[in-house]
Amino acid sequence: MTSKLTIAVLPGDHIGPEISQAAVRAMSAANDVFQLGLTFETHEVGHESLRLHGTTLRDDVYQAAIAADGILLGPCDNGGYPALAEGGINVPGKFRHELDLYANLRPSKSHASVPDSRAGLDVLVVRENSEGFYPDRNMFQGYGEMMPVEGVAISVRKITAHASNRIAHSAFQWARRRRNLVTIVSKKHIFKMTDGLFYDECMKVAAEYPDVTCNSMIVDALNADLYQRPERYDVMVMTNLFGDVISNLCSALAGGLGLGGGVNAGENHAMANASHGSAPDIVGQDKANPISMVRSGAMLLGWLGARHGRSDLLQAEAAMEAAVNEVLSRADTRTSDVGGTASGSRSSQAIVDIILRKGRAD
Repeated sequence: MTSKLTIAVLPGDHIGPEISQAAVRAMSAANDVFQLGLTFETHEVGHESLRLHGTTLRDDVYQAAIAADGILLGPCDNGGYPALAEGGINVPGKFRHELDLYANLRPSKSHASVPDSRAGLDVLVVRENSEGFYPDRNMFQGYGEMMPVEGVAISVRKITAHASNRIAHSAFQWARRRRNLVTIVSKKHIFKMTDGLFYDECMKVAAEYPDVTCNSMIVDALNADLYQRPERYDVMVMTNLFGDVISNLCSALAGGLGLGGGVNAGENHAMANASHGSAPDIVGQDKANPISMVRSGAMLLGWLGARHGRSDLLQAEAAMEAAVNEVLSRADTRTSDVGGTASGSRSSQAIVDIILRKGRAD
């Protein structure tokens, strides 16, 4: 008998509810086809929660989300929230920190029909998500930036063997599911201690995976080579800031930020996020591309499938990805940001229709 799984849906801000609903509809279609036993529970977060309850993330919502089997979080307007004392909790940040979601997984793949898509690109950025140059993540107490005197600002970078080792394991495990190639990305000739430590830990882990080919690239050289020869890369593992920059570059090379899915994963929890912001300039216009959020939902099902040893969830992930690829192949089902003519709701419905049609045919 199929075990039941609960997905906590936190729609987020601005276009967040639109694209989160698109992801839920696609996941629900996969649920119908593969009889996955999914239940969706929706909770308000962000500006709507702040308006109604005085906080962007209520404690009961947080507790319900972490009790669920997975979290689907729409884009949040963190920069637009008030101070913490006034209820402005960084929603994704709280989940990331409290649940130790140390691996940010960001795939990007080219599509022949999408304008500006770079042929040959099919990569997964595995970004260390818990430390690095991000000042909100690298101190036990306090903040990792300071201004000791006027006109002088200092930012602290923290790299640990523990975090480097576990993100390397994640990268090599993912490579085994893909094309058995890992590229370690760093600036170790300049950041000799911090990137040196990261590189050394990755190489230690590489020795445990003799079936996976491993090489390394300096981050600035990688930028150019990804554009010129994207087919050379599969899984790329890197520290936090480099991963943030390179993953957006890869999304752009694939055709746009609206195409890239993403999951923040730890040992016991995973949270699916779109790879872009909340886009207040297009809210309510039915222009938002649903694909990033749909892909993130598919990745969440894949993570659950691997965690629970369930092939049906992996099949559902593949079916959702296949539907997205078919939608991208046609201008009348692609949204305008990727050279199409469809509205966001039209694109979303097309994804659902393809999942159901192919499921019935099988």
